[in-house]
Amino acid sequence: MLRSMFSAISGLKAHQTKMDVTGNNIANVNTVGFKSSSTVFQDTLSQVVRAGGAPAADRGGTNPAQVGLGVKLAAITTNWTNGAAQSTGRSTDFMIEGDGFFVTRGPGGEQLYTRAGSFDFDASGRLVTPDGSILQGWQADPLTGVVNPNGPITDLTVPYGAQVRPTATAASALDGNLNTDADVGAFVQTPVKMFDQMGVRQEVAYTFVKTADNTWQLSVTNGDDDGDPTTPMPTLAMLDENGDPYGGVIVFDDNGAMLSPTGPISFDPAMASWPGPVRIDLSSISQFGGKSEVVPSDVDGYAMGSLQGFELTNDGTIIGTYSNGLRQNLGQLAMGAFNNPSGLQKAGNSSFRVGENSGEPVIGVAGTGGRGILSSGALEMSNVDLSEEFTSLIVAQRGFQANSRVITASDELLQDLVNLKR
Repeated sequence: MLRSMFSAISGLKAHQTKMDVTGNNIANVNTVGFKSSSTVFQDTLSQVVRAGGAPAADRGGTNPAQVGLGVKLAAITTNWTNGAAQSTGRSTDFMIEGDGFFVTRGPGGEQLYTRAGSFDFDASGRLVTPDGSILQGWQADPLTGVVNPNGPITDLTVPYGAQVRPTATAASALDGNLNTDADVGAFVQTPVKMFDQMGVRQEVAYTFVKTADNTWQLSVTNGDDDGDPTTPMPTLAMLDENGDPYGGVIVFDDNGAMLSPTGPISFDPAMASWPGPVRIDLSSISQFGGKSEVVPSDVDGYAMGSLQGFELTNDGTIIGTYSNGLRQNLGQLAMGAFNNPSGLQKAGNSSFRVGENSGEPVIGVAGTGGRGILSSGALEMSNVDLSEEFTSLIVAQRGFQANSRVITASDELLQDLVNLKR
């Protein structure tokens, strides 16, 4: 039997596989996060017709004569280049810019990895893929919003509508300027919205009254004020940085820098529902020429609220937005990296599982350890290049056609051999 026929048969099988791979690439041209594949061929064993010989004193060396026995599939490689970004506007669509994989928990608890970032919520508020695999990460402490990325990963949940307890105001900072040319008796009043521990809004007002050159008197009131500092109103007791009673005198030097107080002060709310004290940072207030204006720069505390929405940062942190204006961490996405991602095994549904040659997953946060950064409202599309795939189709078709011609020619030679007996 002619060796050429068996070589051509191996060529048919190899090019059929190439056609299969190319067809799968084209079929997934619009699959989110899909990575195209390509075939690599190599020749099989060769039959030695004549062995080679080493050169000698009386004759030269000879090369071996070898007849190849066909082709075989060496590998099906994956192209891991990033696909194009498609903006969707959905807050639950995530995209990886760079290397790495989303980590999900598939059916039966198997840990899977995917580049497809199209997620949605299930009835329990968990972020899931279209096939039901649950996105993994680190859940934040519900009270402090602190995320521990060194702990074990778990199901990520965004509890829409979940309420956050109110927190009493404990610190306040003021920023601005008091006019050095203001007349004695001039005043500046700064209203500040604060909350007691029951979440009830408290209208606190800081009033600065100029009493002498470079000297101002501060008073703190809680309640409605008509804006006239001459109206008798109960003022809240204040303490200096050492906890001693403080009279509220503020002194500046001739260069506009504050001489007194030398540190933060505080006031006692004098309320059962707001035990206090509340710290006041005055260090950012100056005394220069120009308009007198003092504004609150940082005030903590908030009323009771419920989760209304969230956003994703580049490092995968999910920040919740509450109805009371609070912004607090809800969790952080986990990302997996591999020494050899081409060694992963496809698990279907655009997911992969750990393979024998992929190495163990290195779980961490986005933007570290070779892992890419994240963005929301967009998806990574397939990296299939149709121009390359159509070219591969032509190459596979012509290769298959040429090998079929070899089989036809081999058959005709065998037919001529059989006809010799006639």
